[in-house]
Amino acid sequence: MRLSIIQVIAALVAAVCVVIAFIAAGVGLISTIFMLLALAALGFIAWTAIRRAVGQPRP
Repeated sequence: MRLSIIQVIAALVAAVCVVIAFIAAGVGLISTIFMLLALAALGFIAWTAIRRAVGQPRP
């Protein structure tokens, strides 16, 4: 069976779409990891600030 030009173009477009989808998934994963790290850092900063504020007696 011989492939037509339309089928070859459709296959190439599908391959490019799959590659773009994998790149987007990787970017999304990395973005999620950095978001979680930022949330952890903000939580740590808030926790230490609250601990300092509560631990110090007011004059």
